[in-house]
Amino acid sequence: MLIGGSNFVAVRFSNAELPPYWGAALRFLPASMLLLAAMAIWRIPFPRGASLRGAAIYGALNFGLGYALTYYGLQDAPAGTGAVVLATVPLFTLVLVALHGLEPFRARGLVGGLVALAGIALVFREQLSASVPLLSLVAILANALVAAESAVIAKGLPRMHPVATNAVGMFVGALIVLALSFAVGESHELPHTSTAWIVVAYLCVVGSIGLFGLFLVMLRRWTASASSYALVVMPLVAVALGAALRGETITPIFLVGGVLVGAGVYVGALSGASSRGSPDTGRPIPAPGR
Repeated sequence: MLIGGSNFVAVRFSNAELPPYWGAALRFLPASMLLLAAMAIWRIPFPRGASLRGAAIYGALNFGLGYALTYYGLQDAPAGTGAVVLATVPLFTLVLVALHGLEPFRARGLVGGLVALAGIALVFREQLSASVPLLSLVAILANALVAAESAVIAKGLPRMHPVATNAVGMFVGALIVLALSFAVGESHELPHTSTAWIVVAYLCVVGSIGLFGLFLVMLRRWTASASSYALVVMPLVAVALGAALRGETITPIFLVGGVLVGAGVYVGALSGASSRGSPDTGRPIPAPGR
């Protein structure tokens, strides 16, 4: 949760100097190379057949499409806003696991979703009045849906080592954002300042390898819906760091919207639950991520 919340602020710093898709590629391509090197050192088998296809699909959704949307949205949206909107992932997950037949749908999810939507509406209204483009906010919300779907789809993947899953997934995702970077005509210069280099290194090692490695450990022991609850706490980290490091404004309306989102997720995803943990099902459950 600490790493995920800080990632929103780090991406804002990255976007200040690097084009968004190029910045994402500089994050995931080296991360995938480090993971592939770890596979060689630890003699982890490379995925084949259905395992390889599953890891590639996971990477295309999570690291490719999802982070393309995130980096685009965080060009103009504050880090706290991005984290609050992404906190709706548990609600998307509750709906998606029911549609996929993995978990039963609960009426509380509908009630919580309505409360969270009210909070999102307040956040959107407040940020639009602060001249944050609607398209940026929609992109972050779309990433929440993609993040939830990527985790749910990953429940059906054949068993493979989490390092191998992330190595393949990040490499595929890096190729997608790199292709987008060339398609839209971004410049491809390396960072010029020490701050940008530190941010890119942090996002590559801690914010990618560290975050998704830790998330895989949690996801092996919990259901997809339970694991997504971690994102509810990330706005607290993102808002605090955004205000301290980037001087991002925290308004009363924004706080009310954030509280409603948190309350909606609690009602829809946490309250009334009996046992959220589950034993390892024998299948890897990659993280939805930020």
